Amino acid sequence: MNEDPYKVLGVARTATQDEIKKAYRKLAKALHPDLNPGDSAKAAQFQAVAAANDILSDPETRKRFDAGEIDAAGQERPQRQYYRDHAGADPQGRYTTGAGHGDFDDLSGVFSDLFGAGARARTGRSQGFAARGADLRYHLEVDFMDAARGATRAVPLPDGSAIDLKIPAGVRDGQTLRLRGKGQPGLGGGPAGDAYVEITVRPHPVFTRDGMDVEIEVPISFDEAVLGAKIDVPTLTGKVSMSVPRGASSGQRLRLKGRGIKPAKGAAGDQHVRLKIVLPPRIDAGMEAIAQQWRDLGAPDPRARLWRDL
Repeated sequence: MNEDPYKVLGVARTATQDEIKKAYRKLAKALHPDLNPGDSAKAAQFQAVAAANDILSDPETRKRFDAGEIDAAGQERPQRQYYRDHAGADPQGRYTTGAGHGDFDDLSGVFSDLFGAGARARTGRSQGFAARGADLRYHLEVDFMDAARGATRAVPLPDGSAIDLKIPAGVRDGQTLRLRGKGQPGLGGGPAGDAYVEITVRPHPVFTRDGMDVEIEVPISFDEAVLGAKIDVPTLTGKVSMSVPRGASSGQRLRLKGRGIKPAKGAAGDQHVRLKIVLPPRIDAGMEAIAQQWRDLGAPDPRARLWRDL
């Protein structure tokens, strides 16, 4: 028997959707089979947490559970039936059958229907009852490059099997992907539920992302900044040659058009290259002489504009 989803996630019935999401993510990360290989108890807990989140993360499903229309497994509850559903009531509130007082044989059929209703709902298949299987929810961490370029990764299941998940190029951190028909099997011949996989994208040591654009900081030398140069720059698909203009400054941004993330549909983003002038770890006499000569010639104050804008 499925536990109360509120108790499974450790939240109050008055919890907000954001509180439910935070509770689920915390438990899912702690119990995920990837972090607890071979631990069947934690695998079962992970499955219970996923099932509870499946009920409470959807406001409409949560509302139906709170109203008693579905159980903790997401299955429809048999509707209660009463004698008054089959009989009429006169203005004084007395129930009548629309037949004479001697028509008790017909009433016995009504009671038979009432007491048999629950059994038919429970047996389901024999009476043609069918219900859709419950949805399942999982969490998967992927590399930045896999999210940017697309990949296929296996999602481990609590029973030790795995589902192959196609990660589309450009998937975002926190985005949920759906696998149709990969949830719990249906009842009485009903369709299977779906599997929902929430994606977490690991940060990259070099690239950062803004929508479909990416940005990278590239160091350049003193002479490259002063004289300009052709340098190799990493991109999502390999290195490309880029021109650094004469007199480049640290923080200056250059654009490589179309070198960002290219989604399955829509135009590719751009790559922005932020320049950073880096001096050698040791300043030799020649470099000191050049710098002293520049100062003696009355080099312009690079902070002059800063003071003007205050």
